[in-house]
Amino acid sequence: MLAVVKIAGQQFKVKAGDSLYVPHLQGNTGDKVEFNEVLFVDNAGTISTGENTKATVKAEIVNALVQGDKVIAFKMKRRKGFRKKHGHRTHYTKIKIESIA
Repeated sequence: MLAVVKIAGQQFKVKAGDSLYVPHLQGNTGDKVEFNEVLFVDNAGTISTGENTKATVKAEIVNALVQGDKVIAFKMKRRKGFRKKHGHRTHYTKIKIESIA
């Protein structure tokens, strides 16, 4: 069974047993979460999309906070002495898909 689910404004293609990194979700390690905004379901060749989809994706939070790679935004204007350095690390949550029902 395959599903496309919308999590925090992004679409992910998931199957039961998959683990993936999604934008940071509220919760602790071991918590169960449900995603009701399922856009597409393929169940052994039977496809349902749009409002016909009545599926729910259940997952477990494996790691509550994972930081992504550091991204540096450096701005400089030559011969002016202007230098500005900003950086950030995006926060993710690692989840494991338990079932698509």
